[in-house]
Amino acid sequence: MCLWHTPRFSAVGKSERRELRSRMAVLLAHLLKWQYQACFRSKSWQRAIKEQRRGIAGCLKETPSLKTDLTQPDWREWVWSDAVSLAVKETGLDCFPESCPWDIEQVMDSEFWPE
Repeated sequence: MCLWHTPRFSAVGKSERRELRSRMAVLLAHLLKWQYQACFRSKSWQRAIKEQRRGIAGCLKETPSLKTDLTQPDWREWVWSDAVSLAVKETGLDCFPESCPWDIEQVMDSEFWPE
């Protein structure tokens, strides 16, 4: 029996995937807010974006196999939907793009701040 197919490892994989998805959705929602509500930009938003980027990088470092999720179109659509829902809830705006306008390299780039 392969150790990786035991329930303990399957549950860990699921929780890691959930964490990655959640962190990415929060990051994307904050980037949307940054772009669409420029007048509300603050140090706390910058910290939240930086924190999510660090958290995602940590997830990917601990579990490199999660990097394949980032390239899956279905996964990206699912995360984008979560991000837009969060952004709508937090801003009251409903003007966000149908699909993510940024690639993963931009999203994770510490120098990237959408205008």
